Amino acid sequence: MSVLVNILGEKCPKCGIGKVFADKGNIFLLRLPKMNHDCSHCHHKFEKEPGYFFGSMFVSYAVTVAEMIVFFLIANQFIDSYVTIVVLIGILAIVLSTFNFRLSRMIWIYMLDGKDKKI
Repeated sequence: MSVLVNILGEKCPKCGIGKVFADKGNIFLLRLPKMNHDCSHCHHKFEKEPGYFFGSMFVSYAVTVAEMIVFFLIANQFIDSYVTIVVLIGILAIVLSTFNFRLSRMIWIYMLDGKDKKI
């Protein structure tokens, strides 16, 4: 359970104290999230090599599809028009894009570089 809390809290995978992201970003202000280079507490380097987070795009895709399916199943109960549901799903994907970006990178970091992994 602490791993899930650390992922959602965007904490360092090694010490669980330092923050991974310096700025969460804001899609409405057209600002992307900014990552710290390393942990402020244990100095663990987050990006091991160029292209380290390439796989997090696949995680982001899976998270976005899961959100869209859940939203479709809920919206289908209240909205009759499929066009309206598709438009709302598009809006939801845009609004949650910075959250999905951060979440997918956190899942990727913890999959490859969690506390039980050796460097």
